[in-house]
Amino acid sequence: MNHSPQAWGRPRDDVYGAYDPSFLHSNVPKAHTSSPIVTGTSVLAVKFKDGVVIAADNLASYGSLARFTDVKRLRTFNRCAVVGFGGDVSDMQYLDRLLLSLDIEETYGSSGHDLNARNLHTYLAKVMYKRRSDINPLWNQLLVAGLDGDDQPFLSSVDLLGTTFSSPTLATGFGAHLAQPLLRKIVDDEAQVASVTREQAINAVRECMKVLFYRDARSLDKYSIAVITKDAEVELKEDEKLENQVWAFAEMIKGYGTQTV
Repeated sequence: MNHSPQAWGRPRDDVYGAYDPSFLHSNVPKAHTSSPIVTGTSVLAVKFKDGVVIAADNLASYGSLARFTDVKRLRTFNRCAVVGFGGDVSDMQYLDRLLLSLDIEETYGSSGHDLNARNLHTYLAKVMYKRRSDINPLWNQLLVAGLDGDDQPFLSSVDLLGTTFSSPTLATGFGAHLAQPLLRKIVDDEAQVASVTREQAINAVRECMKVLFYRDARSLDKYSIAVITKDAEVELKEDEKLENQVWAFAEMIKGYGTQTV
């Protein structure tokens, strides 16, 4: 009897024939992720006169299952930037490790300069475009919020193709359809940013998070919100709860249209 540890658990050769390891050496081409599995939904952000507000709920969905309810999708960087992650959670964790390494390198480097939000956005855009060019994209859409080199509010996005876009209000996922129209009511263009207060921006984002919880099946009523300003730097709250929910409107909804009962 063969007592070699390499043979433990294998069927007996004299009964089933010799073990054939050829299936381990297949010639199938290397495959990358073609669709995300565990995902986060919307990230919202809006500029105001002194900074930026950004928010994202704490849910990571396994397909259509609300599987993980304590996944923080906002990451702070230095004193003047926050990155919001939508899309695949494993790719988010990879980018988080990448940003941590960059932060350590910049903190203990000898240059004497810190990366601001604009620098960080440029770096992430290059990373996303490089991975896309390798036909191995990171399945995320990112919002970078914070202050630029002149301590002015900065808000921009980058997607899995490396495409960038800037606006006074931005949203990913379902938020691009449901939250953007509400945010644009208070900030429609850059000229209106100077007239928006911190309280107005925070209230608008909180209201949008409530609408997304009503309408988006992949959202949650627990969320994280960050406010970035020149004076107070980054104020991050990670376990906020939606308040004053009103579901009376649901009684009037019929099917998927706008009909009333």
